[in-house]
Amino acid sequence: MDARTAHDSLDQVIFVDVRETYEFKGGHISGSRHIPFGEIPSRVEDLETAGRVVTVCKSGSRSDEAARYLRAFGVDAENLDGGVIAWTQEGFDLVAPDGSAGRVVM
Repeated sequence: MDARTAHDSLDQVIFVDVRETYEFKGGHISGSRHIPFGEIPSRVEDLETAGRVVTVCKSGSRSDEAARYLRAFGVDAENLDGGVIAWTQEGFDLVAPDGSAGRVVM
């Protein structure tokens, strides 16, 4: 799913950010859930009834893998193509945990 479509679907999807904690704290899509990539296998049950899920990482690689894994377990999951880099390139904001402006951690 491209960033514009994902942004237009904010109220219809659950964003699951699979980046490491330090990356997530640097800046994430407002309202997203944080489940680090390595925890996805043990947290599938948390997402089985979540509805439509969009997985997110920095560039779209880890989140693509996470989306494929979740789909194998019946979760309605899509990847955010290009990750938070593409999100910010479209002009969409990231937030830090304290509500201030976030940034992509490189």
